[in-house]
Amino acid sequence: MKKAFTDHMLHVGQQNDRLVVLVGDIGHFALQPFARACPGRFYNVGILESTIISMAAGLSHAGFHPVTHTIAPFITERSLEQIKLDFCYQNLGGNIVTVGSAFDYSGLGCTHHCYDDMALIAAQPNTEVIYPAMPGEFTALFDQAWNNDRLTYFRLPGACHGVAMESVTIKFGQGILVRPGRDITLIGAGPQLRTVMETLPLLANLGIDAEILHFPTIKPFHRELVQESVRKTRRVLVIEEHIEMGGLGDAVLRAVFGLGEVRYRALNIPNRFLHGYGSYAEHCQSLGFTPDNIAVVATELTRGKDQ
Repeated sequence: MKKAFTDHMLHVGQQNDRLVVLVGDIGHFALQPFARACPGRFYNVGILESTIISMAAGLSHAGFHPVTHTIAPFITERSLEQIKLDFCYQNLGGNIVTVGSAFDYSGLGCTHHCYDDMALIAAQPNTEVIYPAMPGEFTALFDQAWNNDRLTYFRLPGACHGVAMESVTIKFGQGILVRPGRDITLIGAGPQLRTVMETLPLLANLGIDAEILHFPTIKPFHRELVQESVRKTRRVLVIEEHIEMGGLGDAVLRAVFGLGEVRYRALNIPNRFLHGYGSYAEHCQSLGFTPDNIAVVATELTRGKDQ
């Protein structure tokens, strides 16, 4: 995902002289080809995330299309006031591309975790939230959104979901029907789409036919796709690496409200810090982001048990 980002900045920057990249002392070596090919349009501002946002807003006001890049918690949580006032209050367009979403930097502890970034950005007016988990998803969605008049947030995870999808099916603001089914709707955000796909053999052995949806765009949200699926299955389970408030699970819950009797569950990050310095896989295990646990919860939903 990081290479897809740096390579694509070089590609787009050579085609459009309005693209400017600002980084917070991360990714600057990988972006040197861009810096050499696009002189005067690359700034390593250093560990000054609030300043990066304000500089980017100034560049946007001057007619450029800025891309800011650093670790998720530092540029979203630390710089939220600048995002709110310098971009959103002024109705300026720009882009924030982060790494280290959720607990990707698990070994550095919760100071480098970011569980609420999508909720924080989505809560601001004139914003968009994109959560690609394959290189092709990022490049396709970046091309569709980078130079509009809104602040677009790209959450780049460390892991890919590995599910092949043609770029023609990846459209900004649209969800994707990955697999049709009849018994339950499973929605895996970001890398967790892979986990959902790995659950399919377990569910098939239990006689459960799962429909699978994927949403690379979180805001605006393609609620009609969820509604169409859940009207059929009447059961929905969301798996996401985000806090339980304000993420994809909440968007799905709002979408199905009013559809009558629907059984809903979400596996996400609880409203607490994830202490400890385990690996990414260990955090996934402890949070229940595993095929075995997804199969258990899906079975409970299809057999009529709620929690």
